[in-house]
Amino acid sequence: DSLTEEQVSEYKEAFSLFDKDGDGQITTKELGTVMRSLGQNPSESELQDMINEVDADNNGTIDFPEFLTMMARKMKDTDSEEEIREAFKVFDRDNNGFISAAELRHVMTSIGEKLSDDEVDEMIREA
Repeated sequence: DSLTEEQVSEYKEAFSLFDKDGDGQITTKELGTVMRSLGQNPSESELQDMINEVDADNNGTIDFPEFLTMMARKMKDTDSEEEIREAFKVFDRDNNGFISAAELRHVMTSIGEKLSDDEVDEMIREA
């Protein structure tokens, strides 16, 4: 799950915009602004968690390699959520935002490893 050259270039550009003195570090306060400029919308607690994860020396600044690590994680999370939404759409055949017992039964008995009606009944009871 590595970043593309285009992503690295985009992140470097954004990082540089907020690295006011050009020393290769951004402060934690600037982090939120950088992430928002890249289309992310982290909460204060998410920002603090991300900073804590990558700011190994606890100096309150993040260098570019640390920033790339953080963005790669954030993008991976975003991709996973999108994949889950796509999978949900396969089950939610009438697009009403819910998976009915009938929709679950249809998918589980017709796609992939086909389940028996009894197995689907058991799955529905457990849900």
